[in-house]
Amino acid sequence: MIVLGIDPGDTLIGYGVIKKTGSKLSLVDCGCIKTKTGAKAGEKLHELEKELTKVILKHKPELCGVEDIFFFKNAKTAIKVAQARGVILATCRRHNIEISEFTPLQIKQAVTGYGQAQKKQVQKMVCLILKLDEPIIQDDTADAVATAICASYSWSSDIV
Repeated sequence: MIVLGIDPGDTLIGYGVIKKTGSKLSLVDCGCIKTKTGAKAGEKLHELEKELTKVILKHKPELCGVEDIFFFKNAKTAIKVAQARGVILATCRRHNIEISEFTPLQIKQAVTGYGQAQKKQVQKMVCLILKLDEPIIQDDTADAVATAICASYSWSSDIV
């Protein structure tokens, strides 16, 4: 099974693609979709849809885990991230991908065993779980891969 994980953002959207074979997980691809800073909302959302579609067509995931908006101090930022999430969810459904949504607490709990884990702890556990030589240092990418891991765990537990 191929699982896509996404960490939504305004101008930087992390993604991670993992493969689940039995109980074994392996990293297939990861990175960030970057939209133009200062571009109008419609342009950014269209660019996100185009780039996400490329990732989907390349890897053909069956399941997508998406981080849910949990808390933002800035309402403008929350609205922009919510718009990006809408594009992500609609694009995944358009490609018949099953979607699971998780709070940051749920993702951290699934990957580290502790819902209040720090970013470095998440990065370290992602590295250990996937048996990577080096941790994924870019926060948005590491969070997206952690989201994919969380989704793969929930799928096997029939929580989805």
